[in-house]
Amino acid sequence: MMTWVLWALLALAGMLAAGLGSVWWTGRYSLRKIGMPSHVMPPGEGGALDDLLAPIEAGKPGQSGVHLVADSGAALAKRLAMAQAAHRSLDLMYYIWDDDLSGRFLAQALLEAADRGVRVRMLLDDVNVLNHDPIYRALDRHQRIEVRLFNPIRNRDRGFRRGFEILLNLLPYNRRMHGKMWITDGRLALTGGRNIGDAYFGVLDGPGHNYDDLDTMLSGAVLRKAEALFDTFWNSGVALPIRTLWPGKRTRLNRFRTRLSRYLARPETRDRLAEKALHAPEDAVRALEIGALQWAENVRFLGDPPQKALAKEPDGWMPAALLPLVQNAKSRVRILTPYLVPGPQGLAQLQALAKSGVRVEIVTNGLALSDNVLVHGAYRWYRSRLLAAGVKIFEVAAHSAPSQMLHSKAFLVDDQDGFIGSFNFDLRSALLNTELGVVFDNPPLIQALSSYIDAACAPDCAYSLTLKGRWIGWSRGDDGVTHLEPDSSIAKRALSFAVGHLPIHRFL
Repeated sequence: MMTWVLWALLALAGMLAAGLGSVWWTGRYSLRKIGMPSHVMPPGEGGALDDLLAPIEAGKPGQSGVHLVADSGAALAKRLAMAQAAHRSLDLMYYIWDDDLSGRFLAQALLEAADRGVRVRMLLDDVNVLNHDPIYRALDRHQRIEVRLFNPIRNRDRGFRRGFEILLNLLPYNRRMHGKMWITDGRLALTGGRNIGDAYFGVLDGPGHNYDDLDTMLSGAVLRKAEALFDTFWNSGVALPIRTLWPGKRTRLNRFRTRLSRYLARPETRDRLAEKALHAPEDAVRALEIGALQWAENVRFLGDPPQKALAKEPDGWMPAALLPLVQNAKSRVRILTPYLVPGPQGLAQLQALAKSGVRVEIVTNGLALSDNVLVHGAYRWYRSRLLAAGVKIFEVAAHSAPSQMLHSKAFLVDDQDGFIGSFNFDLRSALLNTELGVVFDNPPLIQALSSYIDAACAPDCAYSLTLKGRWIGWSRGDDGVTHLEPDSSIAKRALSFAVGHLPIHRFL
């Protein structure tokens, strides 16, 4: 008996030592591998965006221009146009950059910009880069492009060592950079819920769903805060140059160029580009629709610090800025979120708002559309409790035409204050991931966001949930009521039910 106890203690001590050793080595490694600091290039002269926006900004000192970009095709076209119009710099921050048609199309645009002399800084979250390193190493070989990875795993090659490192650093590695931002020449930016990939631009082929999403195009004073946040991430010890993660490993940029050009020139690729009406804008400046920007003084850019990924500086996290907006609602709160896991504190706040007479409306995905059954399982635990308090819940239907999974993250308070960003109404966004977004009170923008929410929860797009006794029913217009989650399988319903009763909500 004593022998087994001794072995158990030794094993526990070994695991503790390995964990401490891993933390020490990761810190030592990070200090050795941090790249040279660099900073945003200030707005200048000579570029197409300078000529267009400098006079506008001069006539509106301290103001910011904002435009909502809801159409997925326009969202891709504007990113292509921003790469084409770039004169000095492109600063890009993304959680996902898929190696698919749109991802490669935009990579080609970055290479063309860099060839013209534009400096490109590309900051990607590591969790979706693993297994795709050669692509980003090739881009990094360009003398005008630098790629850095946020919170990376040190062992890049597939195998036991990488798996063991991920296991030892499971909790730290679970903290991700979830923000999305594209800044051109310090004059124009796009930020919101869209990653880079076919599903985000409405051109997905094969299994899965296209995503219904929102961006905001930004210009003027608000960009200074966005640029400062980008620099903070770029120069943090949590973001490491990809070249230092592969010491001695060389990747040929010319070979990558050839492969990329051949892919885009293939007949099947050209056919798909034509089918999806996917092409670089003939007039980049015109495609950007600068005239659609709404100029206002009260536009705030919010963002978590990179230290959130180290569980540090909680006073600067986004919930501290967003929650007061919701808590101070007087008449109505409308929330768009693909994932709804409010946690005990968020649940209590929403219940209190509803019981105080504030109309609380939440639009999220139904089980059939959700791309994460585990998260939906956590959500269903809160669902009946929210409904019982009087919260109105709408779930986007899988049989709406066209069928798109809700991916937008936004809210409206009293039809006066709006937010659009990367922040989901869940515990992962609140406690683990770094997020960003924009708060505004401009009436035309508020009306545009309100119309977007109206469309998302319209009877032909979403189910309205009602509480009947202890059971939840969905009704869709005059089509009747069902007591089962519509268009979903028994297996999905069983799994989501089981997950809802597990103590893992903060990690989903």
